[in-house]
Amino acid sequence: MSRQAQAALLFLIGGAMVHTATTGLYLRYVKAGLQPLLLAAGAVLIATAAATAWYELRRPATTGRQRHTEETHEGQQESDGHRDGDRHREPRVSWLLVLPLFALILAAPPALGSYDAMRTGTALQPPLAYPALPPGDPLKLTLVDYAERAAYGHGRTLGDRKVEITGFVALDRGGTPYLVRMALNCCAADAQPVKIGLSGELPPVLRPDSWLQVTGTYTGKRTKDPVGGGIIPFIDVVDAKPVPAPEDPYDESWNQ
Repeated sequence: MSRQAQAALLFLIGGAMVHTATTGLYLRYVKAGLQPLLLAAGAVLIATAAATAWYELRRPATTGRQRHTEETHEGQQESDGHRDGDRHREPRVSWLLVLPLFALILAAPPALGSYDAMRTGTALQPPLAYPALPPGDPLKLTLVDYAERAAYGHGRTLGDRKVEITGFVALDRGGTPYLVRMALNCCAADAQPVKIGLSGELPPVLRPDSWLQVTGTYTGKRTKDPVGGGIIPFIDVVDAKPVPAPEDPYDESWNQ
């Protein structure tokens, strides 16, 4: 592949990284804290592409024979160990690297949802401590925070306070509804679900992957996750209403 083509690919890759980092698309792949690194990596690739193009434009002019000799030598190095017929196909095949870039920009994958959540064991782990709860009625908590306090703190820090939690709906094979958030360590590839069972005043129809904001109180009811046997605490719901999916669908609080 010529240096001009290499510069073009570097520019496209860098531009795609900057695009995903500035439009929020990156949240489908990695946690929010990695945005500065994506921007920096994209800027470095764009700068490298510009430097490569500038170097090629500044190269001294050569005679046609010299240029032909250089191109022939480069082609021999790239096709070392291949037949002559493959030599001419390599530059064309290399442009297929552009296709994933267009897929990245034009067809963003959906966030992980109920299908993945119900086939993966809960990621809930005992917390090191329970920070003091802020005032508020209802008390707004992350799903992970409530699950830790309910499962391992047995609701002692919650008492009878009403709490407000947001997550997406998942149903097990028996129809039991859960409120779920996918927790991240680094990226979507290592996402694991944290699940809360729902009981009490529930909507008559619950659709998997729909987002709900539930208000309720602690209940001692719990069950074991059929995948892995982890603890799944419940919340006694007094009110539930549908809400739009958040810009960042993943929960990072468990790893902070």
